[in-house]
Amino acid sequence: MDHRSGQRRAYDMLYPPIDPFDQRMIDVGDGHRVYVEQCGHPQGEPVILFHGGPGGGCSPAMRRYFDPDHYRVILFDQRGCGRSRPHASVANNTTWHLVADIEQIRKLFGIERFIAFGGSWGATLALIYALTHPDRVRHLVLRGIFLMTRRELDWFYGGGAGAFFPEIWNRFVNAIAPDERGDLIRAYHRRLFSGNLIEETRFGRLWAHWENALASIHHDGHVGESPAEYARAFARLENHYFQNGGFLQCDGWILRERKRIQHISATVIQGRYDMVCPPVSAWKLAEGWDHCQIRMVPMAGHALSEPGISEGLVRAMDGLRG
Repeated sequence: MDHRSGQRRAYDMLYPPIDPFDQRMIDVGDGHRVYVEQCGHPQGEPVILFHGGPGGGCSPAMRRYFDPDHYRVILFDQRGCGRSRPHASVANNTTWHLVADIEQIRKLFGIERFIAFGGSWGATLALIYALTHPDRVRHLVLRGIFLMTRRELDWFYGGGAGAFFPEIWNRFVNAIAPDERGDLIRAYHRRLFSGNLIEETRFGRLWAHWENALASIHHDGHVGESPAEYARAFARLENHYFQNGGFLQCDGWILRERKRIQHISATVIQGRYDMVCPPVSAWKLAEGWDHCQIRMVPMAGHALSEPGISEGLVRAMDGLRG
């Protein structure tokens, strides 16, 4: 099948662009203000969207996966990214701060239970929130599963994915001195937090390019440079979280604690050829979880916008309408 016709059909499945009916900055404490918006039906079934990264931020396109006549969709930019302030800040910025922010948003909007919708790091954060607040999540819709394990980080920053894209990997690695290449996360950390804005921006763009180049099965590694401000925030936040293992108690914590949420229903949409978050994590998450349905999309990678991924997510959300 011509992938362009597939993209057209997937694009047609998305709901028309909708504007927020509520936009605000929320003071969540610790010197941070978080941007939050609501769109869709003001009295609709609540959905909270968890964006990727960490550090990716939300975009208007993310509103288009939900029936606006049925769902009340809450989107927020996590600490330090998007429209949240201070920008690119990692101070008082951990997984547990984000979980507390989600609780503050839930209470502010008077939501008892909601559908958690997230991809990549957004899936990670949705799972962690559900594990710590299982009575607040009605259903999980997850894409491109990332479990914040050492194995996943080693795959992406230790040469596994680089074996498939050697020319892009070479650019990412060669920016680092040979004696530091044994731990690229740490090596990039030194540069992303050097205090030199020019250096931080340069290495932020290199970091963002490495991930973006592998996101879609159709890109073949050729993407443009990310805007400087976005790339610096994205790279600093991702690196900060990865350097600290997601601030989880131990490696493999999510799978270890999965029993806490096995009563919650879940839908997983996973690209078969996801180079950023390989399918083995999705398979491990779903294995033995009776209430979890997993769909491997045959010709898809990691990106939210991939035709099969978009189609799967829209179908999942349409299937949850009462």
